[in-house]
Amino acid sequence: MRSGHDCSGARLRTGTVYLDHAGATLFPQSQLTSFTNDLMENVYGNPHSQNISSKLTHDTVEHVRYRILEHFHTSTEDYSVIFTAGSTAALKLVAEAFPWVSPGPESNGSRFCYLIDSHTSVVGMRKVTTAMNVTSIPVRPEDVRAAETRGTAASDPDCQLPHLFCYPAQSNFSGTRYPLSWIGEVKAGRMCPMSVPGKWFVLLDAASYVSTSPLDLSVHQADFVPLSFYKIFGFPTGLGALLVNNRVAPLLRKTYFGGGTAAAYLAGEDFYIPRQSVAERFEDGTISFLDVIALKHGFDALERLTGGMENIKQHTFTLAQYTYTALCALRYPNGAPVVRIYSDSEFSSPEVQGPVINFNVLDHSGNIIGYSQVDKMASLYNIHVRTGCFCNTGACQKHLGISDEMVRKHLEAGHVCGDDVDLIDGHPTGSVRISFGYMSTLEDAQAFLRFIIAMQLHQCDGQPLPPTTPGEVGAPSESEAQDAVPATVDRCSSSPWEDAPTDSGVSNDLPTTVAAVGLHPPLPMATRTQQIPSEKAAGVLDGGLGPRVITNLYLYPIKSCAAFEVTKWPIGSQGLLYDRSWMVVNHNGVCLSQKQEPRLCLIQPFIDLPQKIMVIKAKGMEPIAVPLEENGERTQICQSKVCADRVNTYNCGEKISSWLSRFFGHPCQLLKQSSNFQRSAKKRVKDQSAGSTATLSLVNEAQYLLINRPSVLELQQQLNASDANGKEELFPMKELISRFRANIITSGTSAFEEETWDEISVGSLRFQVLGPCHRCQMICINQQTGQRNQNVFQKLSESRARKVNFGVYLTHTSLDFSSPAFLSVGSQVLPVLKENTEHHELPASTEHQDVIS
Repeated sequence: MRSGHDCSGARLRTGTVYLDHAGATLFPQSQLTSFTNDLMENVYGNPHSQNISSKLTHDTVEHVRYRILEHFHTSTEDYSVIFTAGSTAALKLVAEAFPWVSPGPESNGSRFCYLIDSHTSVVGMRKVTTAMNVTSIPVRPEDVRAAETRGTAASDPDCQLPHLFCYPAQSNFSGTRYPLSWIGEVKAGRMCPMSVPGKWFVLLDAASYVSTSPLDLSVHQADFVPLSFYKIFGFPTGLGALLVNNRVAPLLRKTYFGGGTAAAYLAGEDFYIPRQSVAERFEDGTISFLDVIALKHGFDALERLTGGMENIKQHTFTLAQYTYTALCALRYPNGAPVVRIYSDSEFSSPEVQGPVINFNVLDHSGNIIGYSQVDKMASLYNIHVRTGCFCNTGACQKHLGISDEMVRKHLEAGHVCGDDVDLIDGHPTGSVRISFGYMSTLEDAQAFLRFIIAMQLHQCDGQPLPPTTPGEVGAPSESEAQDAVPATVDRCSSSPWEDAPTDSGVSNDLPTTVAAVGLHPPLPMATRTQQIPSEKAAGVLDGGLGPRVITNLYLYPIKSCAAFEVTKWPIGSQGLLYDRSWMVVNHNGVCLSQKQEPRLCLIQPFIDLPQKIMVIKAKGMEPIAVPLEENGERTQICQSKVCADRVNTYNCGEKISSWLSRFFGHPCQLLKQSSNFQRSAKKRVKDQSAGSTATLSLVNEAQYLLINRPSVLELQQQLNASDANGKEELFPMKELISRFRANIITSGTSAFEEETWDEISVGSLRFQVLGPCHRCQMICINQQTGQRNQNVFQKLSESRARKVNFGVYLTHTSLDFSSPAFLSVGSQVLPVLKENTEHHELPASTEHQDVIS
């Protein structure tokens, strides 16, 4: 889909759509190549030394400072550049160095005001001010606008009591752009955030804004401007800057001093003289000088590929406006909107709105579909989005209607920032955000819109969408697009990372209607399968609806590799013996799963207990044997991570590493969990003492995963239903079961009855049911071929009332190792229902909702 040698081919697979530029944009290949060549051709020493290589570093860094100021239309006469670890570090620097005045007999002290719609790193400044007894006040945008009518609030015009007002040039939540004119109005006292005597200083959080728009500091002279350069260039990360107005710089106070900041000091007494320039005073230690040098190549690439920030501004806004208008036009057959967009503008111009769209997807009844599920579905379409609250709780609360009390309740319910708990009591805890960068294309926007339609509208009853006109859809016409997107960006857009741009442009084939984009009316939905199995369906269950028994047993010796089916198998302290005891890691020691490497399912392990070996097979490869246990004398313990847990492992040797590396075509190793390492389960069993926490192998969540055949049968019937073209896409029962990678397969009496169980007994063994397994896109991978089919996830999502749950986790409640314990196919399963569970004979969709809620 993308071509060219400037960023796309090597890193973005064909069909991948990256829509998280507000999180981090993508660097062009030419920047990295140019930077690498620079490092290969020059010697850059520590800038604090005096040798030739150090002088080269110092001069290059100073040149980059000038280049940064030039980019923002200012110079060293007005601003200083202090390099930091990012915009967050720049904000922390201001909080600690601002000349706050604590309350006293002569004044009420300084005030710290910040817009509600601010990043966490801005709000976090209040912890510093609180320590100094300085009052922090959050203000709403409407309060700031209303302040303009109040005029100068200071009763004493000569009062110099310092106050600080912080606001974002662009909301990282919604893309709302706040007036840059506020800077001058607040500094002049004509629009004070609150009525107190004193002098107001302004911090403009520009991190989100400057990624796609020009900022002219010769006109809008904020006192402090924090930046993160990866937002602009994509590389380097971990480098930012604080631009400080030179008129304010002398007021800043510093406590700690690090290497390179002192003109002179004494080790034996409290004597310290700082260096004169602002940068030298505040850049503690040696700056990340090689990363600073990379910025030079970032500016070069940006200007060569785009022609400048004004072009980027127009290009990205045109894409966002088009996508926004098309989303607004999407309706279910009943007229209900498909998405709810959170915006303070109507995307009328780039002056009021950045290239960010924040939304939640709705079902036909207006209920919100959790962002976690949307994220999972987007992954199936190779679309990269951002979800959650985006480190902006204030905007999240405002747009989603989340009260302070609800935030506290969500925390009590287990939700924390950045997790995937997307709905609590039906109310969203966050949303979905897409954002465009200079290398985004019209095809990216169209692919995203097709995804939304495929995810939602194909579920409807086949009625066409309400008719749309070009005006309603908002797609730019040919002439409008040519005017809105300058020629330099047009060339970049059609092949966005191409160093040698072609003459073709995005605007040449811009559609004017939703239909022209390929946003066609939804396909008819297959007839829904009901819960109560017919006699014919019951026959599929190998004997009908008799007693609940284990029909299949699987273990997965190597994490994410093929199953090893058994009829009887010993129980270990962590689950089935040797289940997920090994894992494949890449050259960095990172555990691989089928999400990154689907071909893992083609690796077939076989365990021979008498021989104490595991034989590993794969098509086109000679079988290879690995010992089941480590050689204690020669084993070297190494550490790795599984699901954020650090685990002790050992390397299974160069022979198997070479075998795996040949199969996958890149360096891999096989690690085994150390036999004496105990990994504790996060979920505690009911009535379990603190000292008897269950232990895990290299599994994600729990010791066992159980699925029920009637549940698989219901999903199979939906998947095998005829599509709109009359074709049949068959999913055999065994193939479908294999996708869910369970240990225990049971027969049962009804679909999803396992979700009503509290515990089960199999002979003398007792297992606690820990809860449902929340599924990801791995169930879309055919375990026999490694090929993906997103219908499995989509159908499961539809039938499970927007909760992609399938199967339940189990763990031992007690285990007696005085005699061997086994699980066997054919063993009877005796469940105990949860308290207050009512199991009615309902259609599938209704019953599932009751069980989940």
